[in-house]
Amino acid sequence: MSVRPATSDQEILALIAQGDRVAFGELYDRYWQSLYQTAWNILRDQESCMEVTQEVFVWLWDHRSGLQINSLPSYLKAAVKYKVTDILRSNRAREACFINLDELETESLLFDHDPLELKELKAVIKKMSAKLPARAKLIFELSRNEQLSNREIAEKLGISEKTVENQITIAIKKLRISMGALSIWLFFL
Repeated sequence: MSVRPATSDQEILALIAQGDRVAFGELYDRYWQSLYQTAWNILRDQESCMEVTQEVFVWLWDHRSGLQINSLPSYLKAAVKYKVTDILRSNRAREACFINLDELETESLLFDHDPLELKELKAVIKKMSAKLPARAKLIFELSRNEQLSNREIAEKLGISEKTVENQITIAIKKLRISMGALSIWLFFL
């Protein structure tokens, strides 16, 4: 069966549920670039982004018969977020995820139209980092705001890289606890 370009997402999902590979190809063509871009905004690694995109589509095909999706773009974006979280938890792309919080753009954080959540996130991070001891605060800010590597921070402060790593780990753990309801952001750290 051939799928018309004007076919709605819901019609395509119904066809996919019946095992229609042409419909699945149409769905892939419609969404692969935006899913890749969503992953890229976080990971900044071509191979990992391709892997995430493919895994989302493979999962969708494997579970096609039982899917109940109201908004396909939102569903797919959420699926990418979860896959990205898995990658970050496994530390395969951790270094690529350090972001400059002062220059953050709302769209690069997957919040298409909600700068309030970004503002709230920044406030939590600022409040948490203010509670850190002076040295830990300085190390955290050099790492996240100036995006210096552990080695650069160690050289700048005259301390060991291991000390820098330990201080960043402690700061991130405290941040995760402070974030509470904003837990979706855990994968950025």
